[in-house]
Amino acid sequence: MKITGAEAVIRVLLEHGVDTVFGYPGGTAIIIYDELYKHADQITHILTAHEQGAAHAADGYARSTGKTGVAIATSGPGATNLVTGIATAFMDSVPTVFITANVGNTLIGRDAFQEVCITGVTFPITKHSFFVNRKEDLVDAMRDAFRIANEGRKGPVLVDMTKDVTEALIDYKPAPNYPLRRITDPQEDSKLAHFADYINNAERPLILAGGGVISAGASKEVQELIRKADIPAVNTLMGLGSIPSSEERFFGMLGMHGSYAANRCAAEADLILAIGTRFSDRVALNPKKFARKAKVLQIDLDRSEVNKNVMVAESIIGDCRDALQKLLPKIGESSHRGWVEQIAAWDREKPTHVRDCNARMNPEEIIRYICAHTDKETVYATDVGQHQMWAAQYVQQTRPRNYLSSGGLGTMGFGYGAAIGAQLGNPDKRVIHFTSDGSLHMNLNEACTAVSHRLPIITVIFNNRVLGMVYQWQTLLYEGRYSQTTPDRKTDFVKLIEAFGGHGFRARTMEEFAQAFGQALKCEGPVWIDCDIAAEDLVLPMIQNGQTVDEIIY
Repeated sequence: MKITGAEAVIRVLLEHGVDTVFGYPGGTAIIIYDELYKHADQITHILTAHEQGAAHAADGYARSTGKTGVAIATSGPGATNLVTGIATAFMDSVPTVFITANVGNTLIGRDAFQEVCITGVTFPITKHSFFVNRKEDLVDAMRDAFRIANEGRKGPVLVDMTKDVTEALIDYKPAPNYPLRRITDPQEDSKLAHFADYINNAERPLILAGGGVISAGASKEVQELIRKADIPAVNTLMGLGSIPSSEERFFGMLGMHGSYAANRCAAEADLILAIGTRFSDRVALNPKKFARKAKVLQIDLDRSEVNKNVMVAESIIGDCRDALQKLLPKIGESSHRGWVEQIAAWDREKPTHVRDCNARMNPEEIIRYICAHTDKETVYATDVGQHQMWAAQYVQQTRPRNYLSSGGLGTMGFGYGAAIGAQLGNPDKRVIHFTSDGSLHMNLNEACTAVSHRLPIITVIFNNRVLGMVYQWQTLLYEGRYSQTTPDRKTDFVKLIEAFGGHGFRARTMEEFAQAFGQALKCEGPVWIDCDIAAEDLVLPMIQNGQTVDEIIY
């Protein structure tokens, strides 16, 4: 059939089960938006305040649902405003498709109004960037975008199309989704046998579960391995939620702000099975000294991540879930009670707590209170900074895909957009957004989006009136030289959210917070709770880059 390129874009979205997209219209994208209007009964478009908010919302939607997130923008500044969100999704391997409309073919290369080579800009931060300036290429590019975003290690794909391509009549035939190629290791069988031997004979084994476990839907298999072989386990930041906090063999997060027990057991283990993790510099702070006593085994989809940061004894390249399902029958039931009890003793010796600074409120208390008064299905989204690490340390993890945080890029301003995407993708779940006065200032304009759609997101603001994480480093490492980390802003967050049309509360004590949170749970639409915490509250433990658990700041 003959249809316009813009209608073909919408039809490919429908082919892939897309029912929600995020974006902002503009001149070159106007024809796509005209088609969205015609298909409003099939695809809900969420208008954000800024394209970066749309990018983060698509990301949060994808992380929390497991579906592909989609964001749409016009050319020039519309497209470039997506860049931070695209990079965030790229660093954390989130399946997203970004659609941009560029100026017409005859204007390309002429510095036309709002012309930007967005494919060139995004080339290093996407799995692939398509520039479609021939109508014959449009449908294949769109279908390929969804395939590439989900094939192998997931990630963002951008499709940029010229305006005349969206206007042109093209031949369109419905088609099934392009099949995803399965990545397998040609030596998988022999390697699985080796892995089983190593695990069955280890005295001090440890499982390190990363974000790849959640992407692969392998949480069940990881937990089965933990129980069957009685193996203690730790998470990376991106892997949080793959193992419930209630698991007695789970000892929290590994790395710079991980628990003492997690870091100590990694240093003392004789075997580490790393599943879906890339050993980033926030996990292996000193790669040459990381897990010196252990034989390290790695399961990962991305061959380039093997021996990149940490040298491993053996690796399996492939899907985590497939590999674990084949590995589990080869693993004997074991007991490592002495080893597990030793790690538990380290945890009791140096538990993770926020230091008492005689402040009115304590971040740990706030987070633990929230977890105790919400259900297991609650989704937590964070921005970046001290509050992010406190959330990673103290949120009681219950489910995969219920903890959303920018790990690789560390994007301040990520949280509110991600919370909006998560709430729209999970309308029956409660969404809690943890942020700070610094991070919230980055993208607080998305409050209008939350209000417009009556999204019951509760935002908890850890307000210490400083740029906390950098302030902490300046306190500990730079003799208190607070260069540009005490902004002295006068923002009244309660009045501000009320001006947007939401609900605001202020809390200076835990009693006030408990009352505010109770009211927030009953409110319709978004709520902000401004929590007064001390600038001196630190995220501890802390291990600096290049150091080990022996140099931990506690």
